[in-house]
Amino acid sequence: MEPLDLQAANLSSYPLCEGFKAGSEGSVFHLSNILLFLGFMGGSGFYGLLYLFSLLSAGFLCGSIRAWWEPCSVDAFLWSLALFGLTAAQLLLTGRRLRRVSLDQDFQEVYSCMFKKLGVSLTHFSKIVSSCDGEVRTLERDHCFAIEGKTPIDKLSVLLSGRVRVTVNGEFLHHIYPFQFLDSPEWDSLRPSEEGLFQVTLQADNPCRYVAWRRKKLYLLFAKHRYIAKIFALVVRNDIADKLYSLNDKAFNSSGHRYDLRLPSYCHMPGTKPEQEAHLLQMPGQTSSASSQNKQTI
Repeated sequence: MEPLDLQAANLSSYPLCEGFKAGSEGSVFHLSNILLFLGFMGGSGFYGLLYLFSLLSAGFLCGSIRAWWEPCSVDAFLWSLALFGLTAAQLLLTGRRLRRVSLDQDFQEVYSCMFKKLGVSLTHFSKIVSSCDGEVRTLERDHCFAIEGKTPIDKLSVLLSGRVRVTVNGEFLHHIYPFQFLDSPEWDSLRPSEEGLFQVTLQADNPCRYVAWRRKKLYLLFAKHRYIAKIFALVVRNDIADKLYSLNDKAFNSSGHRYDLRLPSYCHMPGTKPEQEAHLLQMPGQTSSASSQNKQTI
C-alpha cells in the first residue's frame, strides 16, 4: 500500500502552514484581545454581568472574523464562534433577569435607603419583595396600626410615607418616620415559635403607606436563605438602636435630669418614686456625704 501523498490529495487546494509569520497580526486580532481583557474586568451583580458578557461577546466575535480570513484557522474560527454564541446567550439571559428584577418606585426607595448600603444585590432583594407579594398598604389619619394589649405580633412592617405616633398608656414615646420599621422591637422580642401582643399603640398622624411581611413567610425565606436572615437581623436591630436613642433624648425625671437608657440602673429600676430617682442621680461623693449626715442626725 502506497503512503498517502498529501500534495496529491484534495486538501492540496488549501495553503499549507509554513512556520511562523514574519509580520504582526492584524488590527482585528488586537481589538479582540483588548475587548476580552476589558470584559474580564467586569464586577459582580446584574450590571457587572451585562458588562462582562457584552465585551466578551464582542471579543469572541472579532476573534471569529479574524480566524475566518486567516488560512489554517478553522479550529480557531469554530472555537471563537462557539464562545461568541455562548456569551451572547448569557447576555440575553442576564438582560431578561434584569427586566424581571425591575422594582416599583416604592420598593426601589426601600432598597436604596435600607438595603443597598449593606451590599444586598437586587437578586436577593427581589426575593424579599416577593415574600410580601409586592403589596403596599395604607393607613388613614388617626387610625391605629396596633393597639397595646390587643394587636397580635404577626408581621414586620416598614413605613413608606407619613408619620406614626407611638404611645404607651396614653403617653407619647416617639415618632416613626419613613423607611423605619413600625414593629421592630416587637419582632425582635419573640422567637419564631412564640406569639405575643403589642405593648404600645401605633397611631397615624397623617395618611401613611407601608409594606408588611408576614412572620411565617419571612421565616420560611430565612430558612432558605441564611444571608437574607442575617441582613434582616442587622437592619432590624439597627432600627431598634435608633428608637432607643430617640427615647433617650426624651427621658427626663422630675428634677429635669436626663436618664441614659444604656445604664443598667435605669433599665432595672423597680419603681419611679422621686426618692429612688434622686438616689440614682447622686454622685458617689454625694451619697457618702448624705449617709454621714444621716448618721450624725441619728
